[in-house]
Amino acid sequence: MASNNVLAATGTGLIVSFGEMLIDFVPTVSGVSLAEAPGFLKAPGGAPANVAIAVNRLGGKAAFVGKLGDDEFGHMLAGILKENGVKTDGITFDQGARTALAFVTLRADGEREFMFYRNPSADMLLKPEELNLELIRSAKVFHYGSISLIVEPCRSAHLKALEVAKEAGCLLSYDPNLRLPLWPSADEARKQILSIWEKADLIKVSDNELEFLTGSDKIDDETALTLWHPNLKLLLVTLGEHGAKYYTKNFHGTVDAFHVNTVDTTGAGDSFVGALLAKIVDDQSILEDEPRLREVLKFANACGAITTTKKGAIPALPKEEDALKLINA
Repeated sequence: MASNNVLAATGTGLIVSFGEMLIDFVPTVSGVSLAEAPGFLKAPGGAPANVAIAVNRLGGKAAFVGKLGDDEFGHMLAGILKENGVKTDGITFDQGARTALAFVTLRADGEREFMFYRNPSADMLLKPEELNLELIRSAKVFHYGSISLIVEPCRSAHLKALEVAKEAGCLLSYDPNLRLPLWPSADEARKQILSIWEKADLIKVSDNELEFLTGSDKIDDETALTLWHPNLKLLLVTLGEHGAKYYTKNFHGTVDAFHVNTVDTTGAGDSFVGALLAKIVDDQSILEDEPRLREVLKFANACGAITTTKKGAIPALPKEEDALKLINA
């Protein structure tokens, strides 16, 4: 339906993204298994870091909180955040552990398979006392995933950061970002991902995560609403090329996707989340105003779509004018 609603401006409030940043090693050719790959290119990644850069690329203000190895790769990643305008005063470096690595293969259909090197990696060793609490308290939005819940001490740091952000009145944004190979078992993953469910104000899950968390193979409103909790302001289910479903206390609906030539789906969800957060950080009343929310979600869908048209997450994250061009086309 045509809409006369003006897209909200990108906010100036701080969005703090908490969790892991790592290096993805991506085969030089797509459509092969890791064993068959002739070589690999290194691509900076990690969902929370991608979200922070996505916000900044759109003209917003973001900071990253997490731990990197005190090694070449760790300093390279911190440098990439800085180059992209992300505040890095929430980063600590671990002398004893390496920066995490992931070998990611792109199947012929652009979907991914992962093999992780984290035994343990620096991000898992973030301690509660290493958190920059001032930075967290200064945020308007605090965004996080579930990988930081897998092991101690990072789990305790995550829970502490959540508590501090909640007390400071931040909007809590949660994208579980399920990576099953990292968990001891599927049951443990489900249990821990849901252990902090009730705390979030905004939750985004993919269709695969919806199936995993609910145990249902139906992607419908009834299934999605089993994930609803009373304090939630917005629940989003992303459906890839079928767009996204949204649910609030008073309304729900679907926003269509944009059709583009998909090369690599890495970072599309992070781009979507970053765009959404950048547009609501200064005006959370958008979450209660369906026409304005739809405009923001349409924009977020455009950002997600553009991110799939290039290899690697960070180089593919769009600027605002790229997204507007796609919307207006």
